[in-house]
Amino acid sequence: MAHLLSRDDANAGRLTLDRAIVKDTPTPERTTLFVLSTSQTNEGRGTFFKVRVFLLLTTLLVVVFVAAGDVRRRKGRNDWDRTLEVAIVLVAPRPLDPKAVAALRDRVPSLERRLAEEAARHRPGLTSPFKFRVAGPVVSDVSAPKLAGTGPSDLASHAWALRSYTKAIDEAAGLDEGAFDARIYVTATPPTSAQKAWIEGESEQGGRIGIVAVELDEGMVDLALAVIAHETFHTLGATDKYDPGGHATIPAGLADPTSVPLYPQLRGDVMARGRVISPGSEQIVERLDDLGVGPETAREIGWRRE
Repeated sequence: MAHLLSRDDANAGRLTLDRAIVKDTPTPERTTLFVLSTSQTNEGRGTFFKVRVFLLLTTLLVVVFVAAGDVRRRKGRNDWDRTLEVAIVLVAPRPLDPKAVAALRDRVPSLERRLAEEAARHRPGLTSPFKFRVAGPVVSDVSAPKLAGTGPSDLASHAWALRSYTKAIDEAAGLDEGAFDARIYVTATPPTSAQKAWIEGESEQGGRIGIVAVELDEGMVDLALAVIAHETFHTLGATDKYDPGGHATIPAGLADPTSVPLYPQLRGDVMARGRVISPGSEQIVERLDDLGVGPETAREIGWRRE
């Protein structure tokens, strides 16, 4: 069922100030004059200043305390003492093909099983690392914000815009953000070409939010889920395992760098862009069965300790 997100702005509220009506009264025969000394005025100002400073410091301490608690909780995800809850929030400028949405939902358990198999390979006993839950689709023509630069002001503006964007989408989808360890927002559109489709993503390194844009049809579902997994791993601290040219770095970008022979690799590392067939030759991971997690990526997210 699609959820509709409106972009209409609410009318600005108005503050009405009533004028006080002053009634003239006869001047009394005796008038008592109160003189406010300069010292009293300064004392009043000093008290007001102290109150302001106290309130500001209290607010700052609360913000720091909340932020520190969130950092601890985010780092605690890498302890893997529980299953991590991840929301896949579908967003669409216009209604999607119901078959594509159904196919994505149907393939989510396969992604969970594939990642569970990789987790057990690196950390025996860890049998259920992720639970993915699909929300939406939310029908919205509001685009996810793009990072304009890398300066402090750019990062702050982007964080604020991203917070506003995700809050609006969450409300439209009926999603409780506090119930999830990470949320991946997937803007999906129908393919514009029968020959090829595109997909891209970005996320907060070590944060809670990832963004994916995909031309979605039934044939793109597994690749879309692989990219969703990639962005989820970014939120857990994993780094990209490909060079500026898009090729997997060796050996960090290999799912099994100890295999003999080394090539072809049976699977592609989730943080690389493909499965390495031979040096300089790769295949995009288009099937979840081909998705793997290499030792370096496993160390970054806490599946391996050495």
